[in-house]
Amino acid sequence: MEPTMVRRLWQLVEPVHALVYYAPELTEETAALGLATDERWPGYFALRSAPLGAAGPELVTATYYSFSPRMVTDYVPAIWSVADPAKVLDARLSGVDRALRALLGDRVDSPELAEAAALARRAAEAADLAGRPLAAANADLPWPDAPHLALWQAATVLREHRGDGHVAALLTAGLDPTEALVSFAAVGAAPVEVFASRRWSAQEWAAARDRLAGRGLVDADGVATDAGRRLRDEVERRTDELAAAPWRALGPAVGRLAQLLAPVARAVVASGMLPARSTLGIRRDAPAS
Repeated sequence: MEPTMVRRLWQLVEPVHALVYYAPELTEETAALGLATDERWPGYFALRSAPLGAAGPELVTATYYSFSPRMVTDYVPAIWSVADPAKVLDARLSGVDRALRALLGDRVDSPELAEAAALARRAAEAADLAGRPLAAANADLPWPDAPHLALWQAATVLREHRGDGHVAALLTAGLDPTEALVSFAAVGAAPVEVFASRRWSAQEWAAARDRLAGRGLVDADGVATDAGRRLRDEVERRTDELAAAPWRALGPAVGRLAQLLAPVARAVVASGMLPARSTLGIRRDAPAS
């Protein structure tokens, strides 16, 4: 499969998955569980980690990879004393149901959406889950009957499958969690301020930059050198390669799935609920093609 198609499918799947963290309906659901909503993180950690069960901070830190361990311990395991993971899973499906119905209207019940759900589920079920804990945890959940919810779950499995593979690519490149963010900022993927949400200290950020400079990957100003850009390109190439198999399993139908996903992704992006840039470098302020 062409790497450009793998990347395009990611850019279509990512907004569909990510609405779970930004849609107002999900904020209402997490508030009803008793989770604080004055910041996004209690809901984020609960909604993303719930498939793992009542995971502790070490497991969450390991699977998320790029968050400061101190940040994770601010929320985990405290969130589970407020909301049981099983209740969080129910709440996230309820919120996604409401959010997609609000975004898509009558298209929720369309043949095209049902077709997209069936194809996306085929791809998700074809994913090799070995060494992919977040993808496997989501794949282990029961499939919803409603097509729009099955589509969201498939998008979530596929998104986490890619994310787990991205972690493998970073490890292969010898980039630790802080270095992964510093090197990504160094190639201009997003401003440094975007990555501050992961709450590494200024000292930790500077130390990671110094380590990268010692490897010849960034200059004194923290800008990527040619070697640094080549390494990041290799990380992204390997990430695409590791993410390709589920899409490849669809054969020629993969193009049809991209066509069907595009209006769903556009609806999420057009809602304005997503931030302009993610820490993975996707621009969410431009229409998904």
